[in-house]
Amino acid sequence: MNYADIKQYDVANGIGVRVSLFVSGCTHHCRDCFNKEAWDFNYGQPFTEKELEDIITYLKPSYVAGLSLLGGEPMEPQNQEGLLPLLRRVHSEYPEKNIWCYTGYLFDRDLVGKMCKESEITRELLSYIDILVDGEFEAEHKNLKVNFRGSDNQRIIDVKKSLAAGEVIHWEGEVV
Repeated sequence: MNYADIKQYDVANGIGVRVSLFVSGCTHHCRDCFNKEAWDFNYGQPFTEKELEDIITYLKPSYVAGLSLLGGEPMEPQNQEGLLPLLRRVHSEYPEKNIWCYTGYLFDRDLVGKMCKESEITRELLSYIDILVDGEFEAEHKNLKVNFRGSDNQRIIDVKKSLAAGEVIHWEGEVV
């Protein structure tokens, strides 16, 4: 897996101060995407043990709320394999920190409805994710007034509650 960027301090992609990992590779190709260069799976640098350790170190301060995964597309099957060791470590070493993931895939239709049935990796990844912002960016629904989303069609989903309920539960805005 390659990555486009790692932001040690990010306040735009989830609640609180966060560490954000922008992975490379996306097959959605949304019109007016803010990060088109990251569509290419070969863009950026290889995500190695060094970058994993850097992120673990960046997450250590108590004022850091958690990790955000963006892209590119974190839920592309090729990227899921690369992200799994990172999410395992974050979950193990920082259980009090939350994990947000931004994906163009739909939680109920694509991730739970298809990918989870085909991949143990997808099921395990979702077990570590607290908040999922799902849906492709739609330029015709762009809205600069909504928090943590680029377009009105995107949803902010409480993953753990949704998995337990067997239906989409929207995040209510509380700090997780």
